[in-house]
Amino acid sequence: MDNKNQVAEILLSLSPLEVVGLKEGINFFRNKKSGKNYILYKDKNHLRACKNMCKHQGGLFIEDIEDLDGRSVRCTKHNWKLDVSTMKYINPPDSFCQDELVIEMDENNGLLLMELNPPNPWEADPHPPEDLAFGEVQITYLTHACMDLKLGEKKMIFDPWLTGPAFARGWWLLHEPPLDWLERLCQADLIYISHMHSDHLSYPTLKKLADRRPDIPIYVGNTERPVFWNLRQSGVPLTNIHVVPFGTWQEVDQNLRFMILMDGIHPELDTCIIVEYKGHKILNTVDCTRPNGGRLPEKVDLMMSDFAGGASGFPMTFSGGKFTEEWKAQFIKTERKKLLNYKAQLVKDLQPRIFCPFAGYFVESHPSDKYIKETNIKNDPNDLNNLIKKISNVSTWTPQPGAVLDLGRMLKDPTNSKSIINPPAGTKIYKDSWNFEPYLQTLNYAIEDEIFLHPSWIKEYFTWAGFKNYNLVIRMIETDEDFNTLPTGYNYLVDFLDLSFPIERPSRDHPYEEIRSRVSVIRHVVKHGLLWDDLYIGFQTRLQRDPDIYHHLFWNHFQIKLPLTPPNWKSFLMQQR
Repeated sequence: MDNKNQVAEILLSLSPLEVVGLKEGINFFRNKKSGKNYILYKDKNHLRACKNMCKHQGGLFIEDIEDLDGRSVRCTKHNWKLDVSTMKYINPPDSFCQDELVIEMDENNGLLLMELNPPNPWEADPHPPEDLAFGEVQITYLTHACMDLKLGEKKMIFDPWLTGPAFARGWWLLHEPPLDWLERLCQADLIYISHMHSDHLSYPTLKKLADRRPDIPIYVGNTERPVFWNLRQSGVPLTNIHVVPFGTWQEVDQNLRFMILMDGIHPELDTCIIVEYKGHKILNTVDCTRPNGGRLPEKVDLMMSDFAGGASGFPMTFSGGKFTEEWKAQFIKTERKKLLNYKAQLVKDLQPRIFCPFAGYFVESHPSDKYIKETNIKNDPNDLNNLIKKISNVSTWTPQPGAVLDLGRMLKDPTNSKSIINPPAGTKIYKDSWNFEPYLQTLNYAIEDEIFLHPSWIKEYFTWAGFKNYNLVIRMIETDEDFNTLPTGYNYLVDFLDLSFPIERPSRDHPYEEIRSRVSVIRHVVKHGLLWDDLYIGFQTRLQRDPDIYHHLFWNHFQIKLPLTPPNWKSFLMQQR
């Protein structure tokens, strides 16, 4: 947005005396009126400034006692570290930059800390709220992150994952979706898919929909990596996908419009959405870590957000060093508590009329993932809702499959027993069986593929992947179901400094990771040029690293930045003959 539309907001002012008192290095300040915290870094006569807020999940920075140069601060939430002299994060290395604030000196040599804010895009062309008739706006929960919204004469659906697994074979639905879920999908006027992760963009679900209605309008944000980058290869014949710009109202009819916003941490991947009907706003932040960089509409009628945690391979799939079972259990417990507090505080700050925790109802149900299921304990939505009730006056809704929230009734009287209609007594809420076989069979097909008869596939694949000039050596080991080395599998090294494939680890100083992967999944991922989320988020690996550092550039590349088209295995095989 251009600078003419920006508004300068004064965040902090320092008196001339306070300016003179600035020490060399890091200075912490708090605006007592707003309660917000800031950091100023002084290097002789040069000053830099930022909010004291970690870019990850908004944690507070404190002094980094391990920093002998006095240039870095450490986040109290996840130990992310920021070098304030450069405004670059040093843990994880090679990752993010902190947004800087504008510093201005006044005529008395006092200091003003300012932020240039673009106008909130949802405030463009405001529509005053109109009265809603009972039954006019109804929100039905189907499963996980999938909501069915009746908005006057229109039906809109969010993120339909209603059958099959996500992340290869690691995630399965916790809830039993309503029996008529496919009819509901087919009757929708439009579908919003927030991002490309397979618990939101579910090709098994969309395949069933496309068989009946391939031209259904689907809307996605204009992310750097297209949400439907893999559509052609998926074989799902959807023909009516709309990629829309961020921060712009999309008019559906005279009463209904929506706006897609990007995530502040992963703008290339995650999005969230504001839906407005007759001036009433529904905010769905989905999985965004910092939705819209933390700038969100306040006092919306309904807000929904993820809550559970556990949507990562860390730390369950790690071993060696500090990664004892005791350490993992304590870490997971602490992280769950931090996430609950963060979400509750966000709800308190935004003050929606109603809050609904969703997008966390998955389970690692395959028997071979028993360890993950037992270790990866997730937050209970009722715990979050109870915490929200303690610190705010926000009404909450813990959804069950098929439950319906009537927004008109709820806004008029949250205590009205007809505001939320729960599923009939005896309705099956939780799944107790999953059809594993067809999906495992698809993965297993890759094991015997002709590609893997030729060891040179390794060079072909990693050359295609395009990640190099980075000092990291990995050992890739193909394993059986229990992550035991497969005698007939591949076990090899990749040196990303020069993209070579040495027999032994190089003699130079280098970080090292060992990645053990179930053979069916790694070969399926390699064959189809898929992102490594299937491996990592899907719990299909076991990892060790020395030293214990998160290599952001490496993982970000293989999880987000791989080429959009798969390796040309046909050409490869022709060269082998």
